[in-house]
This record gives sequence, C-alpha cells and structure tokens, in this order.
Amino acid sequence: MTPVVVSTLVSLDGYVAGPGGDISRLPVDGSFDALNLQRLRAAGTLLLGATTYRQMVAWWPAVAADPSVSPAVQLDPSAAGLHRETARRNAELPKVVVSDSPTPADAGPWADTTTIVRRADAHAAVAALREQAGGGDVLVFGSRTLWGDLLAAGLVDELFLLVGPALLGAGLRAFPDGVPADLRLRGTSRLPGSDSVLLHHTVDRVRPN
Repeated sequence: MTPVVVSTLVSLDGYVAGPGGDISRLPVDGSFDALNLQRLRAAGTLLLGATTYRQMVAWWPAVAADPSVSPAVQLDPSAAGLHRETARRNAELPKVVVSDSPTPADAGPWADTTTIVRRADAHAAVAALREQAGGGDVLVFGSRTLWGDLLAAGLVDELFLLVGPALLGAGLRAFPDGVPADLRLRGTSRLPGSDSVLLHHTVDRVRPN
C-alpha cells in the first residue's frame, strides 16, 4: 500500500492559518523549506485542494525560471539550489487536485501533470492511489479541508505536523470538529536552526462518527 502523507505547518495553539486565511505569522523559514523538499523527494504523487494548487502553480514555475524571485533566496542566495529543486519536483510530480471548481485551463504550465478529481469521486480516487504499489508517497501539502475529510474517511496514513512558535489566537483550526482518529507518535525533532518542532504520527485507525 502507498501511504497518504500529510505535511503541514501549524501554530502552537493549533491553527494552520489566521483570520481570513492569513499565514504571515506562521514561522516559514529555511528549515521549513528544507522539510518540504525532503517530503517531495519521498513523494510519487501530490494530492492537493484547489486553493493550495492555485497558489503553487502561480508561484513555483516562476521560481523554476529564476530562483532569485523568492524572498528567501534574496535573503540567502545559497538557498537557490533548494528552491530550484523544489520547483522542479513540484512541476514533475503527478498532481491530483480534488475540487469542483478548477478546469484544465487553470493548470497552466502544469497541465500535463495535473488530474482534476471532483469531490464526489475523491474517496474512490484516493483509495485507488493508496492501492498502487511503490512509486513514493501520496503527499498532501496545505489543503486542510481536503485532508480533514480524508482523515475522517480513514484515508490518511501519516501526519507530519511542524509546530511553530506562534499563537494565532483565531483562524483555521488544523483539525476540524468531528474528525476522530487514533494516532501513534513515531518521532519528534527540532528543526536545525529553528524553534519549530516536527511531530511525526501514523494513523492507526479511524473510528466511525
């Protein structure tokens, strides 16, 4: 079975975004970028919601063409290689977008590697991805609405939660109400040069609502 792996940044008080979807107070640093690349290297498919996909396709092709457009690279030119590889892997990996709103035209330069799945078909599509043998993880970045639904349906296998030293006070909670799951802690680590702590959990089973 191919695992569905969620990787997300969360505040200390449990939010993935502040009011209005604001993520500016979450600690996005070089260690966060390195973690994302590590997860991409282990991935065989990207599984995304429409909002995250649109953000990625609007950003990473430009970075692929010129890493210096990234503020992180402007601050530290030595990060150019990391951002270039991240952009390349985002472009090359097969991408499955779960949403009723996008069209193939929204995929732009990623059209050849993007498949759009309607919400009604999402569980069956993800179950089929999990049945594939080898080829790397099915990786979910961001996309909290999507992975919250998949977690409730028993279709998430691992969670990498990067807990940052910020209190947002309000906003979009990492875990929506009514999503029961039994988790097992597999590892913890403090990222190098960062005050963020990575928690790695596997999902043992999901109890019915």
